[in-house]
Amino acid sequence: MSFSFCLWKVAFVNEPELFEQFELPDLHQLYMQMALQQAEQAAREDEVPVGAVIVRDGSVIAAAYNQREMLRDPTAHAEMIAITQAAEAVGGWRLENCLLYVTLEPCPMCAGAILQARIPVVVYGATDPKAGAVDSLYHLLNDNRLNHRCQVVPGILQERCGQVLTDFFKQRRAEGKK
Repeated sequence: MSFSFCLWKVAFVNEPELFEQFELPDLHQLYMQMALQQAEQAAREDEVPVGAVIVRDGSVIAAAYNQREMLRDPTAHAEMIAITQAAEAVGGWRLENCLLYVTLEPCPMCAGAILQARIPVVVYGATDPKAGAVDSLYHLLNDNRLNHRCQVVPGILQERCGQVLTDFFKQRRAEGKK
């Protein structure tokens, strides 16, 4: 399976006079909508609908969704796949000039990968009260005991991100699936 690393070019980011027309919350919503498209693709493939995109210099350099079932890999979370794609796209493991957008609050594994990749900003949609390692259960991305931290922007398109998950699990229960 091959991936496209620059799926969307957001032209106005590279045009300063146009960029000034857009406020940061608008950009967060734009990129979160792209992550939601990835989550919806996951749902169509009967995967837990979590999507992620990584942005660098106004371009989406990685876009991924959960693929644990398809790949039979417990680490195939959207964030992990997107981080791998982004590292390949930039030619190195340090993603210091990138922003990660993900529809669900990252788990401990993904939070660890985010820190290791040196991603400075994480924007997420829905909280995860059962496994969230950014705000809900733990605060790994802002733990002063660790040598790296990152800015967290929670709740972007939170209702829509949560609804995608709710709808998915409601349908699975109706079909008698785990």
